[in-house]
Amino acid sequence: MTSEKYDLAIIGSGGGAFAAAIRATGLGKRVVMVERGTVCGTCVNTGCVPSKALLAAAEARHVALDTAHFPGVRASAGPVDMTALIQGKDALVESMRTEKYVDLAADYDWDMVEGNASFTGSMDIPLLQVASSDGGMHTIEAGHYLVATGASPFVPPIPGLAEAGYLTSTTAMELDEVPETLLILGGGYVALEMAQLFSRLGSRVTLLVRSRLASPEEPETSKALASVFADEGIRVVRRATVDSVERDETNGSVVASASVAGGKEVFRADKLLVATGRRPVTEGLNLDSVGVATGASGEIVVDSRLATANPRIWAAGDVTGHREFVYVAAAHGAMAVDNAFIDAGSEVDYRHLPRVTFTSPSIGAVGMTEKEVIAAGIRCDCRVLPLEYVPRAVVNRDTRGFIKVVAELGTGRILGISAVAKDAGELAAAGVYILEAGMTTAQVAAAWSPYLTMTEGIRIACKAFNTDPTRLSCCA
Repeated sequence: MTSEKYDLAIIGSGGGAFAAAIRATGLGKRVVMVERGTVCGTCVNTGCVPSKALLAAAEARHVALDTAHFPGVRASAGPVDMTALIQGKDALVESMRTEKYVDLAADYDWDMVEGNASFTGSMDIPLLQVASSDGGMHTIEAGHYLVATGASPFVPPIPGLAEAGYLTSTTAMELDEVPETLLILGGGYVALEMAQLFSRLGSRVTLLVRSRLASPEEPETSKALASVFADEGIRVVRRATVDSVERDETNGSVVASASVAGGKEVFRADKLLVATGRRPVTEGLNLDSVGVATGASGEIVVDSRLATANPRIWAAGDVTGHREFVYVAAAHGAMAVDNAFIDAGSEVDYRHLPRVTFTSPSIGAVGMTEKEVIAAGIRCDCRVLPLEYVPRAVVNRDTRGFIKVVAELGTGRILGISAVAKDAGELAAAGVYILEAGMTTAQVAAAWSPYLTMTEGIRIACKAFNTDPTRLSCCA
């Protein structure tokens, strides 16, 4: 048994944990980070980086197979060597893990401890016990603690699912061959990205969705993505709830029985991927012993400053149940440190948080949807600009999608921007600055915007509040 004292003890080693450790060491604090698995958390290991790397590869193959709309251009693509593709993804992940996490921790010189952490002690004097894989036990006492343990895929309690076997977004990106058929449960961003990824790699994909695609976003978003998926051969079944799953022992396929729009339907596929959301990882932390409350999904309950009910324990990132973006986790980590050590009093503000789904075309949004504006009692004025009126989309020969601007009636103040378009994440980023500045549709319509960029579409959408876009010339 060993025991050490620190200013800050962090459980987890992802984006929130590293942002916190960097900020704390910058304040001259002694920091220890405890990780029970692989350093660097979900984003680099099993989330953002590997999925976007594979999506880029899948898009390259798709573009090679879909050049007919460019006169004079012909290309082709053969079957995917899944083993080589996954090996390339793994090499990229390992490189980023080393350069951006392991080496960085060494440069900042905070302590790293490998093992399973759990709280002990009392509300007044919380301690961490860390059980290492070699049977050793460490006791850590710190002035403050930060829980940044993230979230993991949620698997619903569907009869027969565990016995039949299933994939998650993590295990799907470790397959050594492309399944001929794939059934996906879910309609959120993970389900959408996985559906298009495997479809473009060669799978026949079916999505079973409870409500609509990307349901928190604008209804125009769901409609646009459904059209894209239909064009690419991805079957979307709405109002579907899986009742049971079993494996057909004669051919090894997975059989899912589902209630669909009031009826019953059976779906068969080589593989089944569950993408029904994620749940915070708090099991085994013994949070009750130190007065830290958790919610219905296991999330750590925090206030707007990321403080828990214990004044010495803070939480950051997905484990709080807040929006699951690595940039949110990183902002949380730095903010929690400032609030803990310099009493900054900073509060989380999600009003202008950008959100992106990396389908192709992608989904990008910032601020409020039309439904949210109306629910807030604000008089709403909106414009939806089809991409056929955006010159960049026209020359790309891909006008699937739209740009929507939600504004306050009377003042014209922009409250939200949503898009389905190539590089829609860039539109969301531009939208952050527009909303932060409190700009109106008239101001954006009169502002400079470079021709033949997708972000020019925001200006055209704002001009549409007072001008018919069909009567605009190029650059007008």
